[in-house]
Amino acid sequence: MIPQQQSKFISALGLDVGSKRIGLAGCDGTGLIATGLVTIERKSFKEDVEKIQQIVNERQVQILVVGLPYSMDGSLGFQARHVQKFTNRLSQALQLPVEYVDERLTSFQAEQMLIAENRSPSRHKGLIDRKAAALILQQWLDTRRINTKISAEFFED
Repeated sequence: MIPQQQSKFISALGLDVGSKRIGLAGCDGTGLIATGLVTIERKSFKEDVEKIQQIVNERQVQILVVGLPYSMDGSLGFQARHVQKFTNRLSQALQLPVEYVDERLTSFQAEQMLIAENRSPSRHKGLIDRKAAALILQQWLDTRRINTKISAEFFED
């Protein structure tokens, strides 16, 4: 039995959802590299959806990949539930599926990347959000690629 092949082209949108801003990241069509795109300053749900919808249309997005801020003990805290609630509404509004990625420490990693570039994290909050979104999306792309390779090898036997 031959597994159903995934399409070669993938367009995923990574989101780092915060209470003040949403960092967005996209990937190249092959699904290898995630790149920060923009940071949206949150206003209202309607305005947030309109801005994200524009990017979804431009990039022909097929799936939303959202960072879920688990607590360090692995539980879902207040902020994670808040992100899930927003994401469920967003997914319905955009009519796109969602996958979650554990985003613990992505903002910290993004800040460290800025420090390595001799930039001040406190002056570049929007850039941190975009970089965090790119880290979230890259993690998802890497996991997807590994799982696809493992599944292909399994079915070759």
